[in-house]
Amino acid sequence: MRTIGLEEHFVTPELAPYGKGTATIAEPHVWEEMSRRLLDLTGARLERMDAAGLDVQVLSLNSPGLQAEPDAALAVSRAAAVNDLLAATIEAHPIRFAGFAALPLQDPQAAAKELERSVTQLGLRGALVNAHTHGRYLDDPELRVVWEYAQGLDVPLYLHPANGVDTAHVLSGHPELIGPMWSWGTDTASHALRLVFAGVFDDFPEAKLLLGHMGEALPFVLWRLDSRWDFHAHHGIELARGRPSEYLRHNLYITTSGVCSAAPLLCSLLALGSDHILFGTDYPFEEMDVATEFLRTAPISEADREKIAHGNAERLLRL
Repeated sequence: MRTIGLEEHFVTPELAPYGKGTATIAEPHVWEEMSRRLLDLTGARLERMDAAGLDVQVLSLNSPGLQAEPDAALAVSRAAAVNDLLAATIEAHPIRFAGFAALPLQDPQAAAKELERSVTQLGLRGALVNAHTHGRYLDDPELRVVWEYAQGLDVPLYLHPANGVDTAHVLSGHPELIGPMWSWGTDTASHALRLVFAGVFDDFPEAKLLLGHMGEALPFVLWRLDSRWDFHAHHGIELARGRPSEYLRHNLYITTSGVCSAAPLLCSLLALGSDHILFGTDYPFEEMDVATEFLRTAPISEADREKIAHGNAERLLRL
């Protein structure tokens, strides 16, 4: 069974310093090992892929990536450079790697053009966005141009977590809850809901949003979202599709990255359907072999397993 992973991270020595905020979350010895693996594009990474039975990695720059850069012009030039490097890596290993572009969202017009260049000239399969860009989220009106290009190119935007702009008061005094174990998931789910209620998917009805980590828990709350939307004051917002779940079932695709558990997978299958679930490992932050073994043994139909392992990625990313 061909297996394609969609959340597979890397970094370059030049861009590694952007991750210093993420480094504060991890145990020092763990971050040291993760950093070593992130910098290894084609050595031990390929060996681990072979050992795990992972045929293809769709590579993406590690969080927070270029979005941490305060200088817009520097972000633009570095995005072009890292996307060129990614494309060269894929060209050298065309049956093992594909890629998501990094975008300089500090400059929305430049980001849209870089997405177009990355897809049409470099052969990348969309873009991965690490949460906010200096407090600006993907529902910002100035970033509509990026969605316009993504829809026109028929490629997804993968929304990945990063450290938030601030810390919710409920987390005060509990730094252990800040990061991928908890706060990143709630932040990313909230970011996705901003896109729904800001009308992004009304403006671009065929836009495709990817979320990792089994959809950041959104598949588990669809009924509740709809029920409470009927209850809540709408504050002048009306949804063309009527209810939030209609957008999540239509525009949202999720990956299994970082969640090797049957219960949330089965829930996601019931909530979104097998056509909207793809595979990911979250390497190097999770182990490839654990993820591929989970996929091979999950209590799902063989037809659904094939879709998740490779069929949906082949269709969505044209791999």
